[in-house]
Amino acid sequence: MVKAGAWITLHRFRNYDIFSKICEQHTTAMRDPLSRNLIFIHGLISSGQGFKGNLLRGLFPDILTPDFDGPLENRMARLTAILSGGSSWTIVGSSFGGLMGALFTAQHSQQVKKLIMLAPALIWPDFAQALPPPVSVPAVVYHGLRDEVIPLELVRPLAEQVFLNLSFHAVDDDHGLRITMQAIDWPALVGKG
Repeated sequence: MVKAGAWITLHRFRNYDIFSKICEQHTTAMRDPLSRNLIFIHGLISSGQGFKGNLLRGLFPDILTPDFDGPLENRMARLTAILSGGSSWTIVGSSFGGLMGALFTAQHSQQVKKLIMLAPALIWPDFAQALPPPVSVPAVVYHGLRDEVIPLELVRPLAEQVFLNLSFHAVDDDHGLRITMQAIDWPALVGKG
């Protein structure tokens, strides 16, 4: 539906292509710059359409929230294909998605601006039993003190060994981090380098 003002503006332009180009530039300028090169990776039995994906999409309309399934190898191949064309990625990964983000960051640190992990499953053997070399990419972890799925006391030392520029937040929450997700100042967190 075209508003009256836009309709009048359209008729002022003799060339519709000029009007279209102005509209495209305006739309591009209005996009949230924090949403560019931002991806959310869901957990093992979740999807990009779950609570966390929806919350982040509400804040960052251009965020990528793809769905992953199958074994870790298949998920990592899909993630690598999605991120292969870009750089300066901010990766937000939840649980198994945090593991995927950690593995991708360790293997492709030059493509990652920041890694944010939510109760990451770093205890998974592909990470814990073959720790990647340390990386200096800024990394943030939020992990619930009441997490009964992925024990915080096992995750923290693994994260500290691999991520040299780590900010670790032990929060009063469980594995789902629903309270924490709503309390985080996401624009500030994502916007920091």
